[in-house]
Amino acid sequence: MQPMSAFTTDLQHSGMIAHNLDETVDFYTAKLGFELVGVFPNGENRCAFMRYGHLTIETWEGEEAPLTTGAINHWALDTPDIEAAYQNARDLGLEIKEDGIQSIPTFWDRGIRYFNVYGPNRETIEFCQIL
Repeated sequence: MQPMSAFTTDLQHSGMIAHNLDETVDFYTAKLGFELVGVFPNGENRCAFMRYGHLTIETWEGEEAPLTTGAINHWALDTPDIEAAYQNARDLGLEIKEDGIQSIPTFWDRGIRYFNVYGPNRETIEFCQIL
C-alpha cells in the first residue's frame, strides 16, 4: 500500500455549492478577477469552473448552500488512473463515500470519473480523472 499522493499529480479544484450560480460567477470573475473556464450541464442544473493562478473553484446549483464560514464542500485531486487510485483507497481502508467509481459525462470535453473519501473531520476529498 502507498499513500494516495502516489496516485495523484496535483490539486485539481475546490468545490462549493452556490446560493445563486450567476451571482457567484459574477463575483469571482468581475470582482475578484478569476477566469471562467467552463459552465457545464449537471442534470437539470449547471456547474461552473473558475480559475485564478493555481486555484480552480467548482461551484454548482441545485443543492442548498450552507451560507456559513466553512462552506467549502470538497477538495479534488487529479489522478491519471482512477481505477488504481480507487483500489489503493480500498486497500488503505479509507471510508469511500459512494459505491464504486462515479462519472459525469457532461463535464469538460469527454467527462470525468471520480470517487470521494471522508477525512477525519468528515471533510470530503475527491479523486478525479478528467477523461
